[in-house]
Amino acid sequence: MKNIISKVIVSNLVVGAIGFTNAQKIDAKAKKILDDITANYKSKKNTYFKFSFGTGTNGQVSKTEPGIYYASGDKYKLKIMEIEQIFDGNKIYNINTEDTEVTVARPNGSSSMFSPINYLSSYRNDYNVTYNGKKNIGGVNADFIKLTPVKSNGIKYVYLYVDSAKKQMVKLEQYGNNNDVAVIAIKDYKENQNLDSGMFVFDKGKYKNYLVTEL
Repeated sequence: MKNIISKVIVSNLVVGAIGFTNAQKIDAKAKKILDDITANYKSKKNTYFKFSFGTGTNGQVSKTEPGIYYASGDKYKLKIMEIEQIFDGNKIYNINTEDTEVTVARPNGSSSMFSPINYLSSYRNDYNVTYNGKKNIGGVNADFIKLTPVKSNGIKYVYLYVDSAKKQMVKLEQYGNNNDVAVIAIKDYKENQNLDSGMFVFDKGKYKNYLVTEL
C-alpha cells in the first residue's frame, strides 16, 4: 500500500500539461462547472480538508487510508500514512518516515502534484471533457464530469464529482490503462484558517537522520 501511495501522489494523480489539443472536445456545461470551482479555490486564503485515499485494481478499491491536505495558493502539504509531501512553491519534498528518506524535486511538465486544482486547470490542454449528469455521492447530489486524455498518458479516464452549489470537489476517481484505480473522497472542508507560518516549509533540522536525495 505504501509503495502504491508513493507512486500515485508523486506522479500519477495529476499529469502535467502536455500541450496537445488536436480534436479536443470540452463540453460547455462541464467547463463552466470546473472553471467556477477553480475560481472558488483560488479566491480563498487557504484550504484544508480530510480525505480517504483508496487504491485497487479492475475498478474495485481494495485498500483505503485516511489523509489530510492543506493548501495556500500554489503551496500545499498532505499526509497519507507514513508519507508526507510538501510543496513550498519551488520544490516538492516527499518525506517517508518509515524508511527515513526524503526526496526533493522541482515540478516540471512530466511531474505532478496532489491538488484538486490541478485537474481543474490541466483539463484545458490535456483532456476531452463530458458532462454525465448527476450522481449521489455521500448524500451530495453531485455533478459528474468525465475526463479522457487527448493523448496517451497512462490514464484511461478520470471521474470528477463536484458540489456545484458549494463549488467544491467531492470525489475524484482515476482509472489507469493498467486497470489500477485511485480514489480520493473529500470531506470536512475548512477555509481561510490562521495557519502556522511554517506550514509549507521543509525544516531540514527535523530530518537530520534521514537520507535526503535531490532528483
